[in-house]
Amino acid sequence: MKIISWNIAQRTEAWYSLLESDADLALLQEASRPPSDLPKEIEFDDSPWETGGKGINRPWRAVVVKLSNRVNIEWLKSKSVEDAASGELAVSRLGSLAVAKVNALNPDLDFYVASIYSPWERPLDEIGSRRIYADASAHRILSDLSVLIGRQKNHRIIAAGDLNILKGYGEHGSAYWAERYNSVFERANAIGLEYIGPMAPNGRQATPWPKELPLTSKNVPTYYNSKQNPLTATRQLDFVFASKSISDKVKVVARNDPDTWGPSDHCRLEIEVQL
Repeated sequence: MKIISWNIAQRTEAWYSLLESDADLALLQEASRPPSDLPKEIEFDDSPWETGGKGINRPWRAVVVKLSNRVNIEWLKSKSVEDAASGELAVSRLGSLAVAKVNALNPDLDFYVASIYSPWERPLDEIGSRRIYADASAHRILSDLSVLIGRQKNHRIIAAGDLNILKGYGEHGSAYWAERYNSVFERANAIGLEYIGPMAPNGRQATPWPKELPLTSKNVPTYYNSKQNPLTATRQLDFVFASKSISDKVKVVARNDPDTWGPSDHCRLEIEVQL
């Protein structure tokens, strides 16, 4: 089974390119309302095309998209924390998490996929800081995913997306932010979700090497800013996690070469699953 994780940055053209990937599923982030003339093979749930946040216009969301008849899935209904009953999928910020159950031929091999996105946040106005951060959103998503983990071992979850954090270092070498970001990966590991990629050699590394990036890092750039392009991209913001019971059956590759990057400021992550 092939899965794509991709922040499509609200680009309409990205929807049309999904079937070219020959993938079975797509875990999309920042997906705005799709065009009405999409091929019928592309299926998704009926949740609103927005991400929550009072006074913030986010006309897009995370979504799980079915792309082929080789797989059957059941979309889980996301509900706000206030509206969710015990045992339902309570989401701290609607639109930041989408979950579906993948039905295998053998029910013992069913697993869950989650498209995850960590929106930026700001400190209180009275703090007087212009700093933005996304690690708080990432921790909320991990809390929301806990509803899928009913036992210490043998759960089967693949969660992938744009967390807007860094791995193994902080911006411009900041030790403080390196520790904050690392806490997300440590917490994921603590609940049984192992980070599995992308990482070198399964993706092109930044050239020239960024000064802020440790020389031993296996990070691969997955995002470029307004002053960069796919060739000069330096930071990895997109990550894939899998339950430890299936992590050895999941392979991740960043399609971050300039000729395969695609019509977004984030590249595609290609996830192969062999259960």
